[in-house]
Parts: sequence; C-alpha cells; structure tokens
Amino acid sequence: MAEPTPRRNEPRLRPAPLLFEPTEVAADPEHFFDLESIDDPGALLTRATELTLAFRAATDRAVEFQAIAAAQLADPRRFDRLTPADIAERAEWTEDYAKRMVEFGRDLIRGGTEGLGYVDPV
Repeated sequence: MAEPTPRRNEPRLRPAPLLFEPTEVAADPEHFFDLESIDDPGALLTRATELTLAFRAATDRAVEFQAIAAAQLADPRRFDRLTPADIAERAEWTEDYAKRMVEFGRDLIRGGTEGLGYVDPV
C-alpha cells in the first residue's frame, strides 16, 4: 500500500463538490461521474480537473484525520493506548509510517486542527 507523505504547510484547495451518483448508474463500470457523456474536450478537461482536485483535497483531509486518530490511539494518557506497531497493523501501514503519523497527528492537535472541526478533549 502506498504511503502518502503528510503535508503541513500547503494551502487547502477549495475543490468543486463531489456529487453522488445514483446507485443504478454507479453500478455501471464504464460510468464515472458522468464524464463519459461530456463530448466537448474543454468541458471534459475542466470537469475532470475539478474531480481530481476534489479527490486530492478529500485525501489530504482524510490523511489528517488518520493522523489525529493515530495520535489519540497512541496517547500515553489512555489506559488502552496502542503501540505504533498496533496502529500500523490496523491501518495497514509500516511501523515507521505509523510513528510519523502519530507525530503528525500530535502536531495537528497542538496547533493546526481548527479547520478540521476537531477539538482536543484535554
């Protein structure tokens, strides 16, 4: 599994909203957010770029939440805290990556989580 590199100081992109597809359309493997129906190459490039940015932004946010969860699970104040090896096993990461994510999550909790809607319970 590829390991994303946590990014700390990059500006947050404001992507186009992801629209959910109707279940019957999403079941068609050739269908992808209605891109196959766009005939104009300029419009196709624009919409595909919007989707790419939206997925990247969603990935970045999800990674930040993963890091916060890893930091919370490794918190030494927890009686049921997990080791980096335990976290790595749960998340299908390497132990070294789990250690880096715990540190990244601690950094986020200490100072950069306002935009995530996260409040440190301590």
